[in-house]
Amino acid sequence: MLARVESVTLEQIRAARRLLAPVMRRTPVIASRALSERCGHEVSLKCENLQRTGSFKPRGAYYRIANLAEEERASGVVAASAGNHAQGVAWAATDLGIASTVFMPTGAPLPKLVATKAYGATVHLTGDTVDDALVAAKEFAAETGAVLIHPFDHVDIVAGQGTVGLEILEQEPDVGTIVVPTGGGGLIAGIAAAVSELRPDVRIIGVQAEQAAAWPASLAEGRPVPLANMSTMADGIAVGRPGDVPFAHVGTQVDAIVTVSEDALSRALLLCLERAKLIVEPAGAAAVAALISCAEAELGLTGKVCAVLSGGNVDPLLLTHVVNHGLRASGRYLGVHVTIPDRPGGLVGLLEVVSGNGASVVDVVHSRTGGSLALDEVEVFLTVETRGPGHRQDLLDALDAAGYAVRLQH
Repeated sequence: MLARVESVTLEQIRAARRLLAPVMRRTPVIASRALSERCGHEVSLKCENLQRTGSFKPRGAYYRIANLAEEERASGVVAASAGNHAQGVAWAATDLGIASTVFMPTGAPLPKLVATKAYGATVHLTGDTVDDALVAAKEFAAETGAVLIHPFDHVDIVAGQGTVGLEILEQEPDVGTIVVPTGGGGLIAGIAAAVSELRPDVRIIGVQAEQAAAWPASLAEGRPVPLANMSTMADGIAVGRPGDVPFAHVGTQVDAIVTVSEDALSRALLLCLERAKLIVEPAGAAAVAALISCAEAELGLTGKVCAVLSGGNVDPLLLTHVVNHGLRASGRYLGVHVTIPDRPGGLVGLLEVVSGNGASVVDVVHSRTGGSLALDEVEVFLTVETRGPGHRQDLLDALDAAGYAVRLQH
């Protein structure tokens, strides 16, 4: 049985907005024609990737730290995070004149590490996961008296994140569905706490990466249940156990939690980049991933839809990888192994088929050492840019018709 925890009220969220108004950006809501056409509903994007420090996180962090008593402030604050919460805590603490220490996993993305230090925090790298870093942060708090600023499991954190919900209702007064990336649950719980009081008719949907989805099992059990392992590019929502405070709201105020694949996440990031001209991290694009990949019956969209883009702090190296992954997942990159005769003109003939079908070769790699190749054969690996799934299939049909043995790269 889940122990009773304090719920977040609408008045607490309104108090958070009053405190945050001078320092936090009112992020824009922009229409997305591309998503509207896909979903059959008007879709807009709430751009928390354009918030201070690049995510929604400083809303909760600032409100939590601002509410500390003077004697609590004296010993500073400490946090554990892979990046976004770290930056939010570091910026908020510095702005409020308080010392901050942040524990990050050793594999934390370099840009997030650099930014956290630049915002004024003392950073320690420890362990392989955020859970490892959290253990170290709790030990530091016990030893020094620093106040632990949890990334999602505190009423002030949830109240601060709930200001996103108030803004959505003001910016999109006729919204019917709000779709929210979901990790530990602070953001969706805050939005749900605000919206359920003011507009109980609005449908609220949480989105998790299917390879880091703790919420479905936890909701089924009626209590937060930790995951045994996680593996996703969406590090911002890769949380092994939902928070107790968020759980109390999600269980009663959220209509559905859905999961999305890594392919869907990469395609969503690509769509945001190409069509909305917005840089969004994989976790931040989770709501968009649900809109482009989940069945209508699963989502149950009603009325106008607002998808929250929760963050935009993406490592450029990861961005390159994810964009390429997204191009492949959307049928715009085709990787094929083709066996051709090892004689002059063999490669030319293959490339003529490709060019004759309007595809563009990105890369060519020869291999004469494959175990199944005959003495007069060579294997060519082609990376080809296509215009989409239909064009991709046309090219595969043309290669087959020309007599080439083709093996797809998976």
